Amino acid sequence: MIDSEAEAEIAQNLFDGLLKFDGNLNVVPDIALSMPTMSTDGATYTFKLRQDVTFSNGDALSAKDVLYSWNRAAAMQGPYATNLSAITGYDHVAANQVSGAGLEALLEKNDASVTMSGLTAPDDFTVVVKLFGAAGWFESAIAQPAVAGMIVDQKVVKGNFDNWWSKPETLVGTGAFKMSGRAVNESLEFAAIASWWGRPKPTLGKIRVEVVGDAQAALAKYEQGAYDIFGYAAYSPAAADLARIRAKPSEKGQLLLETRNKTYFVTFNVVADASRVAGGPFTLDQGKASHDMRLAFAMSVDKAKLAKDVCSEITCIAATGGVIPKGLHGYLGDISDPLATFDPVKARSLLQSADPTGGKTKDLVYTYDPENPFNEPVAKFLQSQWLVNLGVTVKLQTIPHTRFITERLRGSYVLSRDGWAADYNHPQDWFDNLWGKAAGCPDMSCSSGYRTKAYDDLLAKADSEPLTVSIPDYKALSRQLIDDVVYIPLFYTVDAFLFKPYVIGAGSNNMFDYYWNQIQLTAH
Repeated sequence: MIDSEAEAEIAQNLFDGLLKFDGNLNVVPDIALSMPTMSTDGATYTFKLRQDVTFSNGDALSAKDVLYSWNRAAAMQGPYATNLSAITGYDHVAANQVSGAGLEALLEKNDASVTMSGLTAPDDFTVVVKLFGAAGWFESAIAQPAVAGMIVDQKVVKGNFDNWWSKPETLVGTGAFKMSGRAVNESLEFAAIASWWGRPKPTLGKIRVEVVGDAQAALAKYEQGAYDIFGYAAYSPAAADLARIRAKPSEKGQLLLETRNKTYFVTFNVVADASRVAGGPFTLDQGKASHDMRLAFAMSVDKAKLAKDVCSEITCIAATGGVIPKGLHGYLGDISDPLATFDPVKARSLLQSADPTGGKTKDLVYTYDPENPFNEPVAKFLQSQWLVNLGVTVKLQTIPHTRFITERLRGSYVLSRDGWAADYNHPQDWFDNLWGKAAGCPDMSCSSGYRTKAYDDLLAKADSEPLTVSIPDYKALSRQLIDDVVYIPLFYTVDAFLFKPYVIGAGSNNMFDYYWNQIQLTAH
């Protein structure tokens, strides 16, 4: 049920899956002895498991634990349950309405209502997975740390199905660490497992995580020497503090800036459909005029100035390489997205030709939720850019977060804040979730409404291919979105980390912070 980065960054050190991402975001074996073998049609995977894996309480792991864990995850329908959606029988299990003790009882007897038919164990150390069809993204999805693909101990879970995870003695996984203490809303403590089966063996004996409500006070404690690390789990210092630290010779070497997995962009409502109540002047059915208006709104925004004004070019950078951030599969390359170009002269000319009287772009509204601290300054920046560079007055509208998400996906807004954070390092996670038939377009669960046959056909092809083959197709999908001007790119987020000089091996990639068993404390 994990859905926050902070939870995931801790849980990835307590739990393992069959596969994992290494520090360079390549998928490699974890509990699996090696990468799975695949049938010639790409729809059946066979995993051989290591025979030395144990849970932190000493219980031995077998293939039955894998089946239990994945069927449980599919039935519980947590935030990342769809990582398993390619498995035959997933939809049947996902529709199950039983929870708690009732669900555990069904899982214990392998009831057909909570058992994916495509998931079998021929022996104690073999798992066979049959998919609906070839899905090149499957390995990446089950490797995502700390979510649906991770393995739990049925013997422990069934003792307290809803709350087994809340106590140190029953928070049991196969990872290199176990929880050793917890003071609610104050601190968490973790101890290394000396007999851990994996590599590298942890050199840290203990990890203490403090829960601090005042970020400024926490940063001060770091600078005073009370903490070894500051900024894990996306809790970065503020941009002003980072600028100060970067300017101090004694501290700048402790600072790491890492482009992350999230992109912010503006979404147009591009579909004229009775179910998408927003309407507006940007819909695809209006042809060249609508296209040119979308392009004008994109080219009138100075993305470099946005990154400078909103995040001091520290906590974000201009998105110039497509919707997928640099460092992830599918990135188009630096300065390769024409929609990131700032050309106010061309923008005004395009708008003048498409809307000579200004009637089409009169009374436009840009909608955003104020919960994220980025959203308000970005909205005001966009409003100013469109007024200065296009002569168009756009009103700003704030909507509470939950309502905003629901209404945006229903097509209630003409112009709105949008963004996506990759769940795992595979382009499928972007294109299946944001546009086209796979995302539910043009109606429900699709913020832009964008769907074309060319997009759907190419996406289906790319999703069925191995990653090495599919990358050109996914990049072609990016170029389709660019050609049709479906979005306005804004920026990629950047997280900041502070590490004392004696901390070795700590850090982060685009997707997650490095595992604790990789960290060493040298003499200090």
